[in-house]
Amino acid sequence: MSYDLAVWEGERPADGKIARRVFSDLHDRYLDGEITQPPSAGITAYVTALLQQWCDITEDEGETSPWSVGPLIDAASGPLIYFGMDWNRADEASDYAAELADSMGLNCFDVQQNRLRP
Repeated sequence: MSYDLAVWEGERPADGKIARRVFSDLHDRYLDGEITQPPSAGITAYVTALLQQWCDITEDEGETSPWSVGPLIDAASGPLIYFGMDWNRADEASDYAAELADSMGLNCFDVQQNRLRP
C-alpha cells in the first residue's frame, strides 16, 4: 500500500475541494491523456531535490528509499507529479515532500485526505 501526493505548479487553490478539481483536471490532461509532456523545469527541480534527500527506488540496493515508484521522474508530466511512497515511511517522506514543495512555490495535495499541504 502506498501513500500518494500530487505536486503541481500554479496558483494555490483556496481549499481542498478546489484543489481536488485542479488535481483531477491536471491528472486527466497530463497523466491520463494521449500526449505526455516532459516535466516542467520546476517539477524537474523538485524531483531532483527529493532525490538528493532519498535515492530513487530503482537505485536503492539497501531499500532505504521511501518512493514506491521509479524512476521518480517518470511520475511527472508537464507541471504535475503524482507519486507514491511506502506507507511505513509516509509520515517522514510526505512531510519533507510537502515542505519542499512549499519552499519551491509548488502546490502539494494529499490525495487520501483531499487537503492541501503543508
